[in-house]
Amino acid sequence: MTGLHGELHVHELDPARWVADLPTSQVQAHAANLTVLADGTLACVWFGGSMEGRADIGVYLSRLTPGSTQWSAPVALSNDPDRSEQNPILCVMPQGQLWLLHTAQTSGHQDTSVVRQRISHDNGQTWGPTQDLAGVPKGTFVRQPIRLQADGSWLLPIFCCKPVPGKAWDGSLDDSAVMRSTDQGASWQRIEVPGSLGCVHMNIVAAAPPAADGALLAFFRSRWADHVYRTRSDDGGLHWEAPQPTVLPNNNSSIQALRLADGRLAMIFNASSAANATERRASLYDDLEDDLKNAPPGTAQTPAATPDRQAFWGAPRAPLTLALSSDDGLTWPWQRHLETGDGWCMSNNSEQGLNREYSYPSITQTPDGMLHLAYTVFRQHIRYARVMPDWVTQGA
Repeated sequence: MTGLHGELHVHELDPARWVADLPTSQVQAHAANLTVLADGTLACVWFGGSMEGRADIGVYLSRLTPGSTQWSAPVALSNDPDRSEQNPILCVMPQGQLWLLHTAQTSGHQDTSVVRQRISHDNGQTWGPTQDLAGVPKGTFVRQPIRLQADGSWLLPIFCCKPVPGKAWDGSLDDSAVMRSTDQGASWQRIEVPGSLGCVHMNIVAAAPPAADGALLAFFRSRWADHVYRTRSDDGGLHWEAPQPTVLPNNNSSIQALRLADGRLAMIFNASSAANATERRASLYDDLEDDLKNAPPGTAQTPAATPDRQAFWGAPRAPLTLALSSDDGLTWPWQRHLETGDGWCMSNNSEQGLNREYSYPSITQTPDGMLHLAYTVFRQHIRYARVMPDWVTQGA
């Protein structure tokens, strides 16, 4: 539909939507994250290579400068020959720093993951050395950016990958926490999210007025592929309520939420769940079965108990939907699909074109009110789209 050359143009079936497929030199592209840089440039990072979990997977960056209609050729930002480097995020920090965070794991063993960091002082043109994020234990994963609080603290949502004893990681014991720093990332305090078993990809947003100063909401992906979950903190992230299911479905795939300039919440997600599934995968990495058998287990944590239920993999990763809420995510009356299809995701194989998912979305807003979106298309490339919030309400 849009080609693979990064040229931005009006969607042929929807003149209110602009689209572009970002250029890529890799067979697989997945897990986009969008950020507006200090000069107004849109930056998109994702991971690419042959297949998620393989050691040739690394982080890439492309830019859309103000006034341009062409995304730049991707630049590689990581290259560990022994680890799969995944889930990149960009964070615009105080004093003009730009942080890149991403994970690095052995094969499909997410419990071996470390969180890595690079810092740029020139808007991402050049980067400092790669280093492990201090104070963050093995088995930690990230997906959502650091939230900068008015009191000067930083909140980094994480999830913790724990294998069932004697088995390879499959997500069934994952839970969430928040890493909090009061010294600009030199050290981190770990804050647990109680009752968060199965809740991952924690996405923190401000609670709407007249909530107390520092009140926060957070939304989660569900390993059980049932619902998007929601929690709340009334003290700036020091304590969190146990997550509760919302009315939105979830398919054990990523979401992202955003507080809009008009006060509403926006969320981009797959309007699908296990209830829509006709098949079920053994795990996210079952394409790498031989690698999993041969790789060292590298267990980072030994859980005390086996899970009451198993993570659900294989629920369709489509449609991809944009939704709006005016009551802090209790209801989502306005929803419109960005992409539709069968969302078949029983394989991550991009070399043979087997995967048909629209997934792992990212959303941000610029001062002109425009919503900017990026997401995976069939694990072959990243698609960028932009719409105004009214696009959702007018087509709901």
